[in-house]
Amino acid sequence: MLESSLLRNCQGYINGHWVDADSGKTLTVYNPVDGATLAQVPGMGPEETTRAVEAAREALKTPASLEQRRTWLNGIVQALQDNREELGRILCMEHGKPWKEAQGEVDYAAGFFRYCAEHMDALAPRVLDEKPRNCTWTVHYRPAGAVALVTPWNFPIGMIAKKLSAALAADCPCVIKPSSKTPLTMVALFSLLDQALDLPPGKVNLVTGSAGPIGDTLCDHPDIRVLSFTGSTEVGRELIERSAPQVKKLTLELGGNAPYIVFEDADLDAAAENLIGNKFRGGGQTCVCANRIMVHESVAADFAERVKARASKLKVGDGLEPDTDLGPLVDRNGYEKVRRHLTDALDKGAELVMGDVPPSLENDWGGFFPPTIVLGVSPQMACWKEETFGPLVPIATFSSEAQAIEMANQTEFGLASYLFTGDDARAQRVIAALEFAHVGYNTGSGPAPEAPFGGMKQSGYGREGGLEGLFEFVEPQTVPRGS
Repeated sequence: MLESSLLRNCQGYINGHWVDADSGKTLTVYNPVDGATLAQVPGMGPEETTRAVEAAREALKTPASLEQRRTWLNGIVQALQDNREELGRILCMEHGKPWKEAQGEVDYAAGFFRYCAEHMDALAPRVLDEKPRNCTWTVHYRPAGAVALVTPWNFPIGMIAKKLSAALAADCPCVIKPSSKTPLTMVALFSLLDQALDLPPGKVNLVTGSAGPIGDTLCDHPDIRVLSFTGSTEVGRELIERSAPQVKKLTLELGGNAPYIVFEDADLDAAAENLIGNKFRGGGQTCVCANRIMVHESVAADFAERVKARASKLKVGDGLEPDTDLGPLVDRNGYEKVRRHLTDALDKGAELVMGDVPPSLENDWGGFFPPTIVLGVSPQMACWKEETFGPLVPIATFSSEAQAIEMANQTEFGLASYLFTGDDARAQRVIAALEFAHVGYNTGSGPAPEAPFGGMKQSGYGREGGLEGLFEFVEPQTVPRGS
């Protein structure tokens, strides 16, 4: 079992109290390294979720000033900074990503709370300069209501930070549902919220358990006015349908299939170095990491060797070891998907540049998949059509700018993309033609707290981060006043 001062209460949190599931049911959390039991958390369902929503609705009756909200956000920043090592250790043990990387995720999370604290004056009432109909017009940004925040397993604290920071800035009470694979980081965060902040009862609520019953309740309950979800496009579609009768506002960050385009005039060393940081973050289990590496045919072989030289230095192992660069994949399903994508590519003519086909995994843990590179990928291969979510680097080639654009847009997804070129005019043409909401230009950098991030096409809608993210949980109320 995982011992931690931040996990003294491995429970849900409703209306300011730590609680178990009504049924006494629990879910076991495993270490993906060896399958060891880390903890058990409540297996909650509709009843507990309904009580959490009711507590959030009640908390909405007591509004907080902008300054009070700023104090809360800054308090969370301080709590995260003070506990980054322990939060990182918990995150590492339930997710598998290296401890040093997990601590970086805690810093990333703190950035969202810090940004919202510094910029939440954008939510203050504003008076229009114009006076239509001889009235003074004031726009107020009211909290949208009680909100549901549903997060995935791949960024256990980074994803909730994106949502919770903006929701608290907007003064929205929250019901939070973490992934059942990685709930302990969220429990640890709630321990800090409980200890370090003077939040009113019901302002933040945590329900742990299976996604179906909890998600259905959040969709069906009329008092949940905004549902923010990060996960697969398939689940996103279900949430849209399920919540339609309630006409809820949804913020959806869904699947990706990121192209990483390298033109012949690019700095190949910089492109290779950026690809390492982009592709192998979290073991490749991110929705913004490069999924289709597209390289001009004249430099593809050279680029593949440069990536190989760097990837060969990465160490795979237990994330608690200080020199580990890649931990295990989160479970057997994730491991087998990467393996299937690799064997499919090789069967259809791709060339193995680095790595080998690892054995099929016998257990639900220990999925240590080494960095693997294949060259000669085509659109018929699974690794081209689907999001791999693992440390497989599939390289395809193109011969012209027009072909690169066509290949990049050959997906239903539109989340992240990247291009490398020494020609700025070309870059601007390609960026304008790419159907992706995030385009890294000569960088593999993903989202940042200071900038809006979200998807196009079937990668969802709504934004997190930046000023745009601040407005996802408010409803503008317009008040004309006559003289």
